[in-house]
Amino acid sequence: MADTGQHRNAANAMFGLGDPRPVAGQPQAGGPTAPSGPAPMPPPGPVGTPQYVYVQAPPPMPGPATAASIPMLWRALIVALVVAAGANLYLAISQGQHLGNLASKQSDQINLLTRRLDSSDEHLAQLTGKFQVTAEKLGLTQQELSRARELATNIEKQQQVAVQRLNAAIAEKASAATVNQLQSEANTKFGTLSGDIAGTKKDLEATKEALTGTKGELSGAIARTHDELVALAHKTDRDYYEFHLNAKNAKQRMGSVTIQLLRTNTKKNLYTTYLFFDDKRTLRKDEAIDSPVYFYVQGAPTALELVVNKLGKNSIAGYISTPKGLFASTPNVLSARPGA
Repeated sequence: MADTGQHRNAANAMFGLGDPRPVAGQPQAGGPTAPSGPAPMPPPGPVGTPQYVYVQAPPPMPGPATAASIPMLWRALIVALVVAAGANLYLAISQGQHLGNLASKQSDQINLLTRRLDSSDEHLAQLTGKFQVTAEKLGLTQQELSRARELATNIEKQQQVAVQRLNAAIAEKASAATVNQLQSEANTKFGTLSGDIAGTKKDLEATKEALTGTKGELSGAIARTHDELVALAHKTDRDYYEFHLNAKNAKQRMGSVTIQLLRTNTKKNLYTTYLFFDDKRTLRKDEAIDSPVYFYVQGAPTALELVVNKLGKNSIAGYISTPKGLFASTPNVLSARPGA
């Protein structure tokens, strides 16, 4: 049987590693049998088999990151920064588009309000002109009314005085002649005042007729044809001037007034024009056909009247009515007709 000592390596040979420990009471291999009994203690000192104690080293501490892991961290950081920058750019673009839409809507609303204010200003100017004309005509009426009130007050006072005098005469038992004389004087004064009141009433009626005539002059009958316009010119104390605009932006001058066509709406019978007078331009927007448009120029005692009685696609025709002799050098509808 082969010796086991032959298979031991250098560690076994030098340090005795791998050899089994001897057990008390058990004979060593290849030696004599140990006597029974308690095992003897090994002698002190270097005599005997050396004992070796092996201590396991602590686990290695984690070292710094390897060179291969550093580029991966930088790539992840760059990708995160790019994603964040892209998100911020998208939010900024979206917010800019939203603000742009809000600004556009607000601009449209401001333009609409501006157009409405311009139209309101023109309407206010028209009403102001009408009020001035009416106020001039009503000036006499206010004066006559004040006079009538004053006369009525005087009559009331004089009547009270006459009544007091009659009562005093009756109380003093005056003679019948004296009473009759006082009554005659009172009747004479009453008759004079009644005449004044009647004259005032006639003046008021005349003023009312004058106002009615002025209203009829400004908003009377509308001529829809040339013949009707000629007949209207013979009836009223005004001048009439015809115009024909057959294209968009076409202009025609009549005296100191120029009219320019902007557009027409044949479905609703509406038209829009510019009126040029007194070194200014006035927009008349969406006016109806056969409806008078009043405006005022310097030097005219009453309003001018614009009427469109024919309307087509980008074309209108009608006339302007002015106070008599305002455009003396411009042929009117009567002077332009042969034999008129």
